[in-house]
Amino acid sequence: MAYLSNTSVVVDAILTDKGRQLLSQNDGSFQITQFSLSDDEVDYTLYNPNHPSGSAFYGEAIENMPIMQAFPESQQIMKYKLITLPRGTAKLPVVSVGYSSIVLKQGASITITPQTLNYLGATSTFEQSGYTATIGDVRTTAAFNGVGINTTQATALNTAGVTTVGTNVSKTVIGTSINITATTVNTLFGNNTILYTTLTITGRDSGARLFIPVQITQVKQ
Repeated sequence: MAYLSNTSVVVDAILTDKGRQLLSQNDGSFQITQFSLSDDEVDYTLYNPNHPSGSAFYGEAIENMPIMQAFPESQQIMKYKLITLPRGTAKLPVVSVGYSSIVLKQGASITITPQTLNYLGATSTFEQSGYTATIGDVRTTAAFNGVGINTTQATALNTAGVTTVGTNVSKTVIGTSINITATTVNTLFGNNTILYTTLTITGRDSGARLFIPVQITQVKQ
């Protein structure tokens, strides 16, 4: 869904890839019960409290930014969803996993247990609905799954195959913990000794998001 104009209320609503899949099943599973809002296209650094024309113009540059057109690829749109936090919240929630990057040798495994900082008045907490984790290129892994959340949606994602977007192959899972095992396939490396991808973790209650670079190092035989 996207606003087509910032001067009048004109909304363009389209189905995501998941929505189209549910609609095509024609079994009543397509039910719109809620929606999200995001501000992907907004650059808040353009807010200018020193504007010479006064306070009415502090946000002028932001208000005149072009509005993003809606498109169906859920991994590329609505990355920065708007969230509702308790009144008086002084700090935005932040997802932490204890790593600034992940480096694995071929066949090695790691379990990541995210926590959310500055959320619901706690220094750190585990979100009740868990976390979504998206690996940018699932071919770099021999196993990638989430555990700890047993909803229908989580189970469907954790057992689903990969989603191909152009030349990229990604996979999204849900859990309170995320298990990653590096690939053992040597042909993926070609003439390289390291494979690179990105892990994106999002708190399903807070909306906080974390991007972690991932490196898979080839083990020479």
